[in-house]
Order: sequence, then C-alpha cells, then structure tokens
Amino acid sequence: MTSPLDLDLPAPELTAAICDIPSVSDDETALADAVESALRDRAHLRVDRDGDTVVARTELGRPERVILAGHLDTVPVADNLPTRRDEHILWGRGTVDMKGGVAVALRLAAQLSAPSRDVTFIFYDHEEVEAAANGLGRVTRAHPEWLEADFAVLMEPSGGQVEGGCNGTLRVSVSTQGTAAHSARAWMGHNAIHDMADVLHRLVQYEPRQVEVDGLAGARQAGGEPVAVVEGVEEQGGVAVGAGRDVHGLAGQRRDVGFGFDAGGEHLSGFGDVAGQHAAVDQLYV
Repeated sequence: MTSPLDLDLPAPELTAAICDIPSVSDDETALADAVESALRDRAHLRVDRDGDTVVARTELGRPERVILAGHLDTVPVADNLPTRRDEHILWGRGTVDMKGGVAVALRLAAQLSAPSRDVTFIFYDHEEVEAAANGLGRVTRAHPEWLEADFAVLMEPSGGQVEGGCNGTLRVSVSTQGTAAHSARAWMGHNAIHDMADVLHRLVQYEPRQVEVDGLAGARQAGGEPVAVVEGVEEQGGVAVGAGRDVHGLAGQRRDVGFGFDAGGEHLSGFGDVAGQHAAVDQLYV
C-alpha cells in the first residue's frame, strides 16, 4: 500500500500533510495506517504496531538506545482543517500539539539510517483522553521490550527548549444538587449553580506552589470548566501535578486544592462545605 505521507518532504510540508489526515482521539487509524506504511518503506527500520500505536526502530547493535516519541491524536477539530499557510505560520488542528513534533520524528526515522546510537521512534494513540486509553501505557503493559532505552525525548512543543519533565493532572469532579421549580414559584426550588460559585471562587483564589526537580522549577496549577445541568451542576476541576511528585501517593494525601467532601474514603482538604448545601465528589483520579 502506498502511503499518503512522503517522509522526504520538508518538515513544514510534512506537518501539513499529517495534520490534514484528521486523527481526533479514538479515530487515529487512518493516520496510523499512513505512518506505518511510510515507515515500512524504509529498509533500515523494524516496524511494529499495537492498535494505533506504531513503533519503528533501528537494530544496529549500538551500545545505547534513544527513544523519540509523540502522539498521533488531537483534540476535536474546530473548523481548523485543512491546514493553511500564512507566510511563515502553519495554521490548523494539530500543528502545535503535536504533529509538528511527529513530522520531525518521522523525517529523522526516514533519514537516519546509521545513527551513532540505536533509535526507537514511537507514534502512539489516545494521548488527549483518559490515561486508561493511552496507547503508550498499553504498549508498556503489552510490549515493554519495545520501550527499552537509555534516554527518551517526547517531541511535545516547547519552543525548541529542552524541558526536564511535564505536568500530569489530578482531576476531581464535584457536583451540587438543586431542586427544580417553576419560575413562578422559584422559592420552592433551589439553584445548584449558586452552590458552585464558592467552588469556582476558591479555584480562582488558589495559588500554585512551585515544585523543583533537578534544579528546574515548575508550578502546580488548578482550574476547571463548569458543566450545568437542569437540576444540578457538575464542576470538572484539575490540578497539574509537577514532575517528580509521587503520583501513586497523591490519592491518599491531603490536597492543596480540594472540596472538603469524601470520595471513596479520601478526604480533599481546602474547600469545606459549599454554601451548606448538598454536594459530593463524584470522581477522583490521577
């Protein structure tokens, strides 16, 4: 099968071609097919696939191995495909996060037939959604030998700078319960949105603490997007977890940001009661 991707194109043109194959999370197959086909044309690479994750690697017997990795999926398209060029800027879904990095890695995979170190190129699916679906995690469980290396670089956008780590997230879902009523008898009901105001206010007031890892400082941040429903409100809150934190221990610790409710026996500090009304932590996951 002939791939629609020409890996000998200059990086900007290759980026545009990759972006113009839509690959919203859970719909990455067409792009994964194109990437796999293009890489299989290169005789110096061994190519393997698990679901919509494609792994290509050199096998030259070098004493060290480096991984270059990037995800194929994007967040939903928002009337920003196909791509367009504006002088030196390429616009379109995925151009930044992170098909520009994928294009660079693909060009390197195609052209580095005799690198000084063996190289593994990983192009994985389902990065933009819940961790349980992440293709890199799936490969870790099913094919850990594909990930054996001495050093790894994730090709996420960083302005050309090397970053020592990346934030993850701890997410909390809090809901408030109201009582529906006719507008002519509003006093018979209760507005759940009003109860959520205190939660949002505390998120706005939150000041992230600095986390230092190997001399690099970063911040934990909190934020959220409320989703309103007829008789209740659900707040999707998030806390960025800096590199170097004990992720597995977070669920059992008191949080810098919390809602003061019990979630499976885990207490989240910092928020207390919300206006004295009914509220519950629906989900807590890292």
